Amino acid sequence: MFTGIVTDIGTVTEIEKRGDTRARIRSAYRAAGIDLGASIACDGVCLTVIARGAEGEGAWFDVEYSAETVSKTNLGDWAVGRRINLERALKVGDELGGHIVSGHVDGVARVVGVRAEGDSTRVTFEAPQALAKFIAPKGSVALNGTSLTVNEVEGTRFGVNFIPHTQKATTWGGVAVGDAVNLEIDTLARYVARLAEAG
Repeated sequence: MFTGIVTDIGTVTEIEKRGDTRARIRSAYRAAGIDLGASIACDGVCLTVIARGAEGEGAWFDVEYSAETVSKTNLGDWAVGRRINLERALKVGDELGGHIVSGHVDGVARVVGVRAEGDSTRVTFEAPQALAKFIAPKGSVALNGTSLTVNEVEGTRFGVNFIPHTQKATTWGGVAVGDAVNLEIDTLARYVARLAEAG
């Protein structure tokens, strides 16, 4: 379980494709603090640490992901040098600063517009048709593992405002039209929609 509050920006340093894909990610996390078997949200995808070690003042850790994960996320676009948002799993007693995020990505949204708005950046996304009904103005979404508030919704498109802090603390400072983005809808929205269908 996660909160969507990014705690580090990692860098993909190796990718090896076998039956599944194995990736190595460099991070500022301390190697001693990363347990084998731990869950880390990598651009919003909950992945299991299968190896780890020290690198300079930071650490590296390895994860594996399957073809099923690639089919539901943007991990197929990962390449050496890619920067990704990281978040460690929530511990009992941690502050819940964002919203409840499972790390189980529902689908991939596409960036269709980027424009400056004061010191912030307004980004417009196109959601998959099947997920658009779960996205509401002033509701929450997780995009590449970042807990964000939806500003407006029009059909399958929705807008999010990125303040300067968010752009610096995450990979959102480099957003561009055409980017594929991991989308996890709010769990509460999913259950509300399910109850409405049952009623």
